[in-house]
Amino acid sequence: MASSPLAPAVAAVRVAVRAALPAEGLVLVAFSGGPDSLALLAAAVFEAPGRVGAVIVDHALQEGSDAVAERARQQAVALGAVHDRVVRVTVPSDSGAGPEAAARAARYSALSEVAVELDAVAVLLGHTLDDQAETVLLGLARGSGGGSLQGMPRAAGLYRRPLLGIRRAATVQACADQGLEPWHDPHNLDEAYARVRVRRNVLPVLEAQLGPGVAEALARTAEQLREDEDAFATMIDEVAEELAEFVEGGIAVPVGALAANPAALRQRIIRFVVRSEFGVALSRTHTREIARLVTDWHGQGPIDVPGVRAARVDGRIEFRSREGASGHE
Repeated sequence: MASSPLAPAVAAVRVAVRAALPAEGLVLVAFSGGPDSLALLAAAVFEAPGRVGAVIVDHALQEGSDAVAERARQQAVALGAVHDRVVRVTVPSDSGAGPEAAARAARYSALSEVAVELDAVAVLLGHTLDDQAETVLLGLARGSGGGSLQGMPRAAGLYRRPLLGIRRAATVQACADQGLEPWHDPHNLDEAYARVRVRRNVLPVLEAQLGPGVAEALARTAEQLREDEDAFATMIDEVAEELAEFVEGGIAVPVGALAANPAALRQRIIRFVVRSEFGVALSRTHTREIARLVTDWHGQGPIDVPGVRAARVDGRIEFRSREGASGHE
């Protein structure tokens, strides 16, 4: 008797996961029991039996979260995960970064710790194409620049996102086709969160008014911007390495070289030099203020930005740590 054909949604998820799996070694799945991570874990276990584990992070932000975590752990065991680790984290309420960012930081910290402990070669995350589209829209609305419009990378260090080309509806369907019952996080319905408002209100309106394919177009935009940024970053690295020279207590770049470049490249060189030398990520406002030492020079003094002082000295823009620059003008 011929076997029934594989459901399209299940096949799509499995193909995506297969392409992202390392050839060998333990792979962990960040698992909540929601439809995205459930479809992801099921596909990973199918594609790499005997070497896939699940890490369930309990943020303890909802009543009964321990029961939800235990249910997810039992699902992971039933699916064939070789590890089923529940990690309870404390999400600080006064981090200053907002509840979503604080929860994300706590989650990634827990995932990294378990990955190191178990010597995992990769951690798979369940972000879908819809998540990518939402990320791009949020970045656009906040005016965060090209960096945020690139969305989430498919791979970064230990982390891989196999489902960035898969719609959320497909993961829901994949679960249904396999008889898997996902947990639905009530936070995903709470419009106090900007991402939920984008998901429930903004994207549906865009699809209704502009036609289908908006989410896919946003995801393509993110991928194209990331490709451009990768190429740009390589070029900036090479240019900055040629231009930068070490000075006492810091680093300097010739004014003439900065002035000869377009504004976008000039500002990226400034950000690159400061980040590489001092580990400081400059905002656009701070970067433009420093750039005025090149483009709008009328004898002004040093520019102080968080952690760094920039000054125009003898035809160069010199950057020093503010801790060691207090006596230098």
